[in-house]
Amino acid sequence: MRTFYSNAFADPLIGVFFTEIAKIKLEEHLPQIIDFWEQQVFRKGDYKKNVLQIHKDLNDKKNLQKAHYETWLSLFNTAVGTHFKGEKANLMKTRALSIATVMQLKIK
Repeated sequence: MRTFYSNAFADPLIGVFFTEIAKIKLEEHLPQIIDFWEQQVFRKGDYKKNVLQIHKDLNDKKNLQKAHYETWLSLFNTAVGTHFKGEKANLMKTRALSIATVMQLKIK
């Protein structure tokens, strides 16, 4: 997750969502996002926030467009592929695609 967020923060297209709009403090955010992915991949973790609502709120501040989702997914898949291999890595990539697809459909 640290690799992904470092790349996402620096990305010219989506970095603004992390640094200026959501104003994410990485060290505070990492435990939450790790809980989220632990829940997605291993069905464990304590993540209870509404991910869709969080992203709807971001969209209210700056419109999320298809290119934003595509960039997020590309950076995410690259980070996962760099550090992990196998069934769980593939599951993470599949879940990421599913999440991005649902968000695009539900956030307008």
